[in-house]
Amino acid sequence: MRVTDPSDPRLGDFTALNDPAHRRRVERAGDYFVVEGVLAIERLLALPDWQIRCLAVLPRVHARLAPILDARQIPLPEVVVAEEDVLREVVGFDLHRGALASVNRRPPTPPTAASVEGVELLVVAEGVNDHENLGAIYRNAAAFGVGGVVLDPGCADPFYRRSVRVSLGHVLAVPTLGCRALPEGIDDLDTLGVTTVALSPTASTSLTELHRCDLPPGPVAVLVGAEGPGLTPAAMARAHHRVAIPMAQGVDSLNVATALAVALYQLRQPQTRTNDLRRRPPR
Repeated sequence: MRVTDPSDPRLGDFTALNDPAHRRRVERAGDYFVVEGVLAIERLLALPDWQIRCLAVLPRVHARLAPILDARQIPLPEVVVAEEDVLREVVGFDLHRGALASVNRRPPTPPTAASVEGVELLVVAEGVNDHENLGAIYRNAAAFGVGGVVLDPGCADPFYRRSVRVSLGHVLAVPTLGCRALPEGIDDLDTLGVTTVALSPTASTSLTELHRCDLPPGPVAVLVGAEGPGLTPAAMARAHHRVAIPMAQGVDSLNVATALAVALYQLRQPQTRTNDLRRRPPR
């Protein structure tokens, strides 16, 4: 459907994307979020569980997406095609990526035995309130085959437009789970047989000393905190293991998403060494 009027109600989900206060208000009222960018929307279209409200694209992007849209078994309720000047007036900036989608939200669910069954790795985030860091965490989680990202109540919205964009749409594919504030959330994971590994530059054990084959069977969750403060002392104390990433002298920490990527890589390595870590140490 071609649209030439920026005030067309079919574009209403995308008004003033450059106004965070307005966006929080209208998206909460409508219980939806916005996905921006061709790569992210291609990923979205491949995931039938998400209910798409509207797709708004430039003509060139529509031509690129046409084969995917034609092959999609679940038709979209609205596909709006508009020129760049029309979308610019709607969203409030130059839309270089040329593609937007509004998607109905799904409430996060707590971890359950079913949701962690067969999962090798999880990520648990405590108080990560930066949208770009959160998006990067999801991108790394997807890259290393993580079965779910568990967010405590202090984390930012992973479906905020910037988070979705930085994640390259992987936030749509990696399951999002919600947990109680840590350390209680760690207790809930413990009852499900999840081994928790807390990342902190102050830990006395090096990450290189911890191997996946040395840990108990079942999922392993890597715990990360907000940029700057990191994990709370209570969360650190409740985790089964506390590890630090070795770094050059004079460097005290890494970006939270970078540190997570290093840890996930380490814990995915197929090693055969065994030692007395097979039993969880007492906290």
